[in-house]
Amino acid sequence: MKRKDYINWDAYFMGIAQLSTERSKDPNTSVGACIVSVDNKILSVGYNGMPIGCSDDEFPWDREGEPLDTKYPYVCHAELNAILNYTGGDMKGSKIYTTLFPCNECTKAIIQKGIREVIYKEDKYADTDSVIAAKKMLDASGVIYRQYNPIGKDITLSL
Repeated sequence: MKRKDYINWDAYFMGIAQLSTERSKDPNTSVGACIVSVDNKILSVGYNGMPIGCSDDEFPWDREGEPLDTKYPYVCHAELNAILNYTGGDMKGSKIYTTLFPCNECTKAIIQKGIREVIYKEDKYADTDSVIAAKKMLDASGVIYRQYNPIGKDITLSL
């Protein structure tokens, strides 16, 4: 008889996105993303971090100050990293699991790549212009978005 306490697909893929946050060097907001094909195969993962060749130790991680002294002009978001990390062919019809609702810039890339569903864990910036614009674009393009529904199971990994 098979196990009955296995996790569902949403929990599995959100778990991968959450695990990806552990690679981020951002001291304030670690974000992870996992892109999944229509047949539930992981296509790519990403986390927020500096572009390749830009040292995590030399570029700023601050959230406040002069614009060029903050992380914002430099950091690549998790969703965009997952898209850029993908080395396969088509992403049409895929889903993206992300620990934070995507910004307007990542949303543009999500729509352009043909990703049809966004499953997010948190939406703590829902009232910002960036997320309002993102939702407006998702609605206009027919991309579904929904908040992840936790299953209430804790899993501990020993690494």
